[in-house]
Amino acid sequence: MSKNLSALSGRKGLEQGLFEQLGKLGETDGTPDPEQLEQLAQSFLIGTANTYGAATFYDFLRPENKGKQVYICNGSACLNAGTQFDVREQLSRVFPPDSIGEMCCLGRCHENSAFHYAGANYSGDAIENIESIVRGGSEVADHYRVTSIGQAILTQTDFPLEACTTAIQQVLQSNPENLLADIQRSGLRGRGGAGFPIGQKLAFCRQAEGDPKFIICNADEGDPGAYSDRYLLEHQPHRLLLGMLIAGYVTGAEWGVLYIRAEYPEAIRRVDQAIKDFYHSGLAGDKMLESGFGFRFKTIHARGAYICGEETALINSIEGQRPEVRVRPPYPAQSGLFGKPTVVNNVETLAALPTILLQGGSYYASIGTPASPGTKLLSLDGHFQKPGIYEVEMGTPLEAVINDAGGFRIPVKALHIGGPLGGLVPAQKFRTLTIDFESFTQAGFLLGHASILAIPHTMPLINYLADLFRFAAHESCGKCFPCRLGTKRAEELFTRAATGEQQIDPVLLDDLLFTLESGSLCAHGGGIPLPVRNAIQYFRQELEPFFKSETNYSDVSHS
Repeated sequence: MSKNLSALSGRKGLEQGLFEQLGKLGETDGTPDPEQLEQLAQSFLIGTANTYGAATFYDFLRPENKGKQVYICNGSACLNAGTQFDVREQLSRVFPPDSIGEMCCLGRCHENSAFHYAGANYSGDAIENIESIVRGGSEVADHYRVTSIGQAILTQTDFPLEACTTAIQQVLQSNPENLLADIQRSGLRGRGGAGFPIGQKLAFCRQAEGDPKFIICNADEGDPGAYSDRYLLEHQPHRLLLGMLIAGYVTGAEWGVLYIRAEYPEAIRRVDQAIKDFYHSGLAGDKMLESGFGFRFKTIHARGAYICGEETALINSIEGQRPEVRVRPPYPAQSGLFGKPTVVNNVETLAALPTILLQGGSYYASIGTPASPGTKLLSLDGHFQKPGIYEVEMGTPLEAVINDAGGFRIPVKALHIGGPLGGLVPAQKFRTLTIDFESFTQAGFLLGHASILAIPHTMPLINYLADLFRFAAHESCGKCFPCRLGTKRAEELFTRAATGEQQIDPVLLDDLLFTLESGSLCAHGGGIPLPVRNAIQYFRQELEPFFKSETNYSDVSHS
């Protein structure tokens, strides 16, 4: 990161943010004009290379995006469903080929055939009505199952504004230190994948010197197969805003920033309306409810970059810098947005805080397991009989979730759980895993964000892994060379093997995976080898023809 760029960006604050202005410049043609980038750079006293370098990073600002009218989802769930070839064929009858772009992922993993047009997402059989959609522009709402196994917290009805008022009154009457202690007592761990205790983050930020302080909601849910954050943003926005306000109160933060991905247009509109409702009801702004505490909300519309799910890349993005991962320390709780103390947590984590406020940390800690308290939202894709959002108590058997979802529509050989960096779980392991961080780690997998993506028997794993590295290479921020180069070389290895052009040298692959794991700055490069090692360990017979036989490739899974 550049401290100078952070400071220059911070001069105009959130209301006139550099990143937002970059985005607005690209809304007309899909990409900013070079002259506009130069003028914007001058207004912020930075170089044109900075504005150009930032704009050309994002899928929906780079020059290649110019003239795009409609976008096809290229996420893993739609890939496995095999629906997107037909989607492209149907769209090609209405749109010129060069006006059709791609997005990843639209969060319509429960029914696939997903595409984006005119600021709205569509899926399922909507593609059959593309002509009428283009003529009328009407949105088609999607429907999926929302249920719980055990205690329901995040799948209860959202808080009405009256209940939010009562809860905020309770917040304002609480001692911040006592409320923080209760959050720590709950044992709530980050639900974005890392599992870091939110109580510790809040404590670090509270103790840090600097003003103003920020609470950032990381709503850049980019894991193909995941849509639990989308569910919360669209159906539980008051719960989320209340959780951010609680975090702001205990840390002394003045701002709550929601960074919401461009692929979720409905979520952006729903959250914006919820924020307006909060301001109109006196639940946000200066001196809320005639108290001495003020808290303001700001939504940031992302522009298409998976790496912004990493907290420091997200901070760089908000500042208008190229969204590359920062070297740590310092950590965001000490030096984050504009160099000020900042807490970054994902949607699900922050949405759990109102329950702790109203029912106590001990109550929350009593749910789940001692090491992984509380509940977890799971996203089940369209290969389940009953796809949707499932809230389960931590420790719930994976097999119980599969059974509650009615099993699978077609034969499934593995589940990819936790996004691209998550574990590839073979069918024989379904009975042994429980939904908690420890069970997955001990078994050599990763729970992560807990999206559950089914891999059918008909999907060749070599093709799936090639697409996985295509995604990883495209989404690398490029900051560190192990990830920037390593993901691309891995994409080439698996693609050539899948097409029969060249077999994979297992020694070379093992070196490549080790370099990614040990040399990458963040979990993007460091985590992508896990599903590859899982695949090689559990699907040896299927993958063996794609590897050179003169050496034993099975060691790759255990390095």
